[in-house]
Amino acid sequence: MAAFTERMALFLMFWLVVSLSGTWAVDRANFKTCDQSSFCKRQRAMKPGESPYRALLETMELTNTRLTLQLINDNNKVRLLLELYRLQGNITRVKINELKPLKPRYEVPDVLIREPPTEPLSLLSQDENGVVLSLGAESQRVILSARPFRLDIMEGRNVLMSLNSRGLLAFEHLRMRKDTFSYKVTSTVASVWDNIKSVFSSQADPEAEKKEEAEPANQAETVEDAGKEEDGMWEEMFKSHSDSKPNGPSAVSLDFSLPGVEHVYGIPEHADSLRLKTTDNGDPYRLYNLDVFQYELYNPMALYGSVPVMLAHSAQRTTGIFWLNAAETWVDISSNTAGKTVFGKMLDYVQGSSETPQTDVRWISESGIIDVFIMLGPTPKDVFSQYASLTGTQAFPPIAALAYHQCRWNYNDQEDVQAVDAGFDEHDIPYDFIWLDIEHTDGKRYFTWEPHKFATPKEMLQNLLDKKRKMVAIVDPHIKIDSNYKIHNEIRSLGFYIKNKDGGDYEGWCWPGSAGYPDFTREDMRAWWASMFAYDQYEGSMENLYTWNDMNEPSVFNGPEVTMHKDAVHGAWEHRDVHNLYGLYVHMATAEGLIQRSGGVERPFVLTRAFFAGSQRYGAVWTGDNSAEWDHLKISIPMCLSLGVVGISFCGADVGGFFKSPSPELLVRWYQTGAYQPFFRAHAHLDTPRREPWLFGPENMALIREAVRQRYTLLPYWYQQFYHAYKTGQPVMRPLWVEYPQDPATFALDDEFLIGRDLLVHPVTEEGSRGVTAYLPGKDEVWFDVHTFQKHNGAQNLYIPVTMSSIPVFQRGGSIISRKLRVRRSSTCMEHDPYTLYVALSPQRTAEGELYIDDGHTFNYEKKEFIHRRLSFSNNVLSSVNLSPESQFSTLSWIERIVILGASKPKKVTLKTAGAEDTQLEYDFDASMSVLTLRKPGMNAGVDWTVTLG
Repeated sequence: MAAFTERMALFLMFWLVVSLSGTWAVDRANFKTCDQSSFCKRQRAMKPGESPYRALLETMELTNTRLTLQLINDNNKVRLLLELYRLQGNITRVKINELKPLKPRYEVPDVLIREPPTEPLSLLSQDENGVVLSLGAESQRVILSARPFRLDIMEGRNVLMSLNSRGLLAFEHLRMRKDTFSYKVTSTVASVWDNIKSVFSSQADPEAEKKEEAEPANQAETVEDAGKEEDGMWEEMFKSHSDSKPNGPSAVSLDFSLPGVEHVYGIPEHADSLRLKTTDNGDPYRLYNLDVFQYELYNPMALYGSVPVMLAHSAQRTTGIFWLNAAETWVDISSNTAGKTVFGKMLDYVQGSSETPQTDVRWISESGIIDVFIMLGPTPKDVFSQYASLTGTQAFPPIAALAYHQCRWNYNDQEDVQAVDAGFDEHDIPYDFIWLDIEHTDGKRYFTWEPHKFATPKEMLQNLLDKKRKMVAIVDPHIKIDSNYKIHNEIRSLGFYIKNKDGGDYEGWCWPGSAGYPDFTREDMRAWWASMFAYDQYEGSMENLYTWNDMNEPSVFNGPEVTMHKDAVHGAWEHRDVHNLYGLYVHMATAEGLIQRSGGVERPFVLTRAFFAGSQRYGAVWTGDNSAEWDHLKISIPMCLSLGVVGISFCGADVGGFFKSPSPELLVRWYQTGAYQPFFRAHAHLDTPRREPWLFGPENMALIREAVRQRYTLLPYWYQQFYHAYKTGQPVMRPLWVEYPQDPATFALDDEFLIGRDLLVHPVTEEGSRGVTAYLPGKDEVWFDVHTFQKHNGAQNLYIPVTMSSIPVFQRGGSIISRKLRVRRSSTCMEHDPYTLYVALSPQRTAEGELYIDDGHTFNYEKKEFIHRRLSFSNNVLSSVNLSPESQFSTLSWIERIVILGASKPKKVTLKTAGAEDTQLEYDFDASMSVLTLRKPGMNAGVDWTVTLG
């Protein structure tokens, strides 16, 4: 019988995998539309109009840190509590909850890095129509209108943002179901009490309404909902799955109006353009972490992660909205200029049309409360800093994690790993990490090794370590239900599994077959999980083994929408309340485990598929199960840009595409693109042919080698950009409008991007391309082709002829970028190698940059063990000055070459370092390209020096 059960399990597993992945295309019927999601359909049926909510100004309380007052819905008399805070850094927080809920409503924990510090609110004026509050700087104020309730955030005479201006605030209060015994008893008592009150108040009391408003009863128990009961409020079916909804309807919604705005961005993850589209004629954008096999492009379907942050941008200002809610969320976007052609807009201008562009956004979440942070900029970088102050910055990765990663599902055994590793050396292609997918485990039991194929994992890891290379192994959060499996037994005995609605352990199907799902919302569960990464717990692990968290949406093959039932239970909360947090918690616990195993010394590297606001604090993400198609290559750019503007800089896409098999041309172009994206990993599906770089002929291999080598030469610059992201929250890979916020030509660009502010990349993403047109921004700027050193003026569309070897990359005039040109087999082998400085002069003949150096892998930079230097060129003097005099670190690296672009020929070049005599440097000057090359100046990279062109 046991053998039959096992055979049936294997058959079901095979059928599920074939059904989910064998078709090579997403089955849209597996995933809900708004009309199939009852709360979305209900809320979207509301049309803009006068809001039923009004503010009860007599309930207002204003302290030094916050304003509170009650709102009442005149249709059903339900009361809400509004809290308004002015936060440090030009942020306004608005919270709305039920005044007296039947039971507590979920408020998202662990995402904010601290309780945000407040600044004083002051009352400017008040009358029966509302109140005006000062937000401090630059005449910013909040106007709170009472009837109907509305908030307007102003600066001077300009409205920056309005809340509930379209009357779409909705708050489904918790209530008892009408067909329950407790509801009937309560409603009968309430009815009798109403009759008694009416007898004693038969003499008309003009103050009665005011008294009733001033002394609310427990509304959740006595209020009748004015609306009728609708299908899906108390139970909902999707395909064969039932959602029991024991708490009934609990959705929340709020609209935001953005005058003067035509461009909004963010709310990843969607396979769509960088600039978000209007949703009037289709579904809203959906935020609900889902395992979507080979997703479709250019639609608002939910994918693996959710960051409920939107940026609004115009030439005048950038603002942001952070909607802190972890339940299923839909975002509607409309615009009064949507659909207008350029000619139509010009006609409006000529005819003197006074219509101001405006974008309206509506957020709808299934449960929880309204907790929204309004980030008022005014610049893009201000918004990034504001969001970072709330949820933290990108984790600073070890430098090796910024190098190249080689992966597939799956390298078969230790001999296969050794052969692939040797292949990279044989073909002179550097790499830092080789990855193992699920087949490396003993029967999909994570934290284990397949006993025959990976019998001596430490020997395998040591062989990699001897070459200064590393490995990543997958550890997914679904746990095989097997009484002989230590991990399962401990989780079950500790009671750490998520429960089903009936109180038993929740079970679903995933790669191991029947699996349990640890409750990562529990702090004690996360601590236990972290402890499993200790070297004495995770047998066969070593310090060069890192971790990949996949399937952590969570993926449940036989669940609704391939995920967990919403009425599963996490302690006091339903899964519907916490769903989008689950992947964040898995990522958090895993990263903490890697930190703890080294005693807090070593930085972790953890890749996650599912994510939420704050996931940037724990590592990298990737864009999931893409395909070997040109459009999937193109979409990787806006997908990573969208993640970057909401704090998650460490993003990449599977190079070559996960599904299907790329043509040699597509594979080469994908390597060339991936080499200039933050996370650089090749990955492929189990059923695809092998695609190591040397399997596509010597010409294609040489092109791939060159792309990978370009990545390695730029590692100092990438590392410096990630240090800045960690310190400031600014994105590493960024849209052009971030640096050129007043240039409308940049607002919708998403086929090119900046790395930091100084490198512009326009990858070739069209099949058979013979040329690309790149927009070079900056009216008074110049850009230098990094391969030819050709100078081009800014503020132009530049046509660039391309061949298969071309990767169009430009360095901004006015910048200094450091590279290491001696490419070795891994980044660690290059640690002490010398630097080459590329000085690209501005039209004013100035340039500046930085050089950041630390040990590349520990947290010692937090103890000021690093070198951080400012490099600057002006008045024909290039200098290196210490930006952090209190820091202590030394390096063996030196400056072996300086290349100055846009230079004039000097008569002599003099080097001056502290405590040494002036030295005359040798140089070459290319007059045709105005390039000056200083050879072997020889100074240590960590000391003060000046080079003078005489």
